[in-house]
Amino acid sequence: MISKKMPETIIIPEHVAIILDGNGRWAKKRGMPRTFGHQAGVENIRRIAIASQNIGIKALSVFAFSTENWNRPQGEIDYLMTLPKEFETKFHDDFQKNDIKVIFSGRKTKLSEVNIAIMERITTESKDRQGLILNICFDYGSYDELTEAVKAIAYNVRNGDLDPETITPDVIASHLLTRNLPPLDFLIRTSGEQRLSNFMLWQAAYAELYFTPTYWPDFSPKELMKAIKDFSLRDRRFGAIKR
Repeated sequence: MISKKMPETIIIPEHVAIILDGNGRWAKKRGMPRTFGHQAGVENIRRIAIASQNIGIKALSVFAFSTENWNRPQGEIDYLMTLPKEFETKFHDDFQKNDIKVIFSGRKTKLSEVNIAIMERITTESKDRQGLILNICFDYGSYDELTEAVKAIAYNVRNGDLDPETITPDVIASHLLTRNLPPLDFLIRTSGEQRLSNFMLWQAAYAELYFTPTYWPDFSPKELMKAIKDFSLRDRRFGAIKR
């Protein structure tokens, strides 16, 4: 998936999504607990978000906690549930300085009231910023997202507000959690795994995919630019033929 050619022109994707994988293995290599890797991974979100803002990416979606991650050991889950507070206390000033807007995508039904309040506060405080949109996918899964979209459309049909014949891909997309973000251009997964793991399945239909063996805590701004150079070499036809 990684080309060794150099692009003539660097093309900056508007919307990049990253599956943040490899925190636990990164920690294990260092003889440390998995939570140490997650802590390093959280710090790297700040670094990559600021780097993305600096090079002109409009939206960055990061897969921070999936709907399946509730199956992890309880101690690891407990640590991951501290991440919203860590974002608020550690990253507030940097994100404000860099004009980064923060939103959260995912379920709220299993989260604590404390975490929901923190996420709402972060979203409200940053809503008027004009720079990068950092979309933190927390308790997110595409199956759940698509199920909720289908339910909402079905309710509209039942209530007479929507004719089934008028349902189009655009109507479905307007019910997804990413409806206010640019279309997904580029999806990156770190750590060497080559699957989407229930992440942005609808949005990734025509996104370019990039898999790197680098663990997420080691995925530096230099690695991001390496990925974008590879993206710049892609021939994006969206099913058509260039004449």
